[in-house]
Amino acid sequence: MIKKIYRKIKSKFFKKPFGTQNAQNRNNWLKSALDDIPSGSTILDAGAGNGNKKKYCKNLNYISQDIAEYKGTSKREGLHTGIVDYSELDIVSDIVDIPLDDESIDAIMCIEVIEHVEDPQLVFKEFSRLLKKDGVLILTAPFNSLTHYSPYHYATGFSKFYYQKNLPKFNFEIVNIEPNGNYFEYFAQETRRINEVSKTYSNKTLYSPFYYLSRIYMLNLLRKLSKKDNGSSELLCFGYNVIAKKI
Repeated sequence: MIKKIYRKIKSKFFKKPFGTQNAQNRNNWLKSALDDIPSGSTILDAGAGNGNKKKYCKNLNYISQDIAEYKGTSKREGLHTGIVDYSELDIVSDIVDIPLDDESIDAIMCIEVIEHVEDPQLVFKEFSRLLKKDGVLILTAPFNSLTHYSPYHYATGFSKFYYQKNLPKFNFEIVNIEPNGNYFEYFAQETRRINEVSKTYSNKTLYSPFYYLSRIYMLNLLRKLSKKDNGSSELLCFGYNVIAKKI
């Protein structure tokens, strides 16, 4: 009964599920970035996982790569996706040692991967080796993330200053860098996660009317503040979306 009342109130206050934009924002940006890659170009999806970004590369020569070691079920710390299907991968290798020729790739996308790599600068070095001159790197990673894909989680995230400092070391010129989300959207996401975290780590399911009403109030407040946002992403956001060119 309480959940039904909550859903009715939620539908009145929210036309869109505020606090769930993270992945959709990133995918929309990625599709736009891929549209700018000339048809017929060869693109490497580095750290491709199950290859779910292949659908955005219909006019490109798509190559997928992953180390294919994360099982999704062996260690339960943090957040997990479950079993990952690696059966369609083109290349199984370490991301810092991909068996492709120097300057053989027109574009590389690396989406939400480098937080799972021990030394991201070695990844940038490998990408620089693989890309042709003027080749494009499409890169995203969290700015602040919860533990996920353990034990392969080595950094909570990266600021825009990390990319500005380190990409030029490997002959990359940043063409565009933009935040995904803002402070208010991030906290809306975590507000939505409270019940899941409570069940897992406090052994308590939140179902009281006070919880549902306070959640609606907080999400509505964060949505209103986000509409008036004036640069809060410099404090906190989901992550940064980066386009860089090999020079």
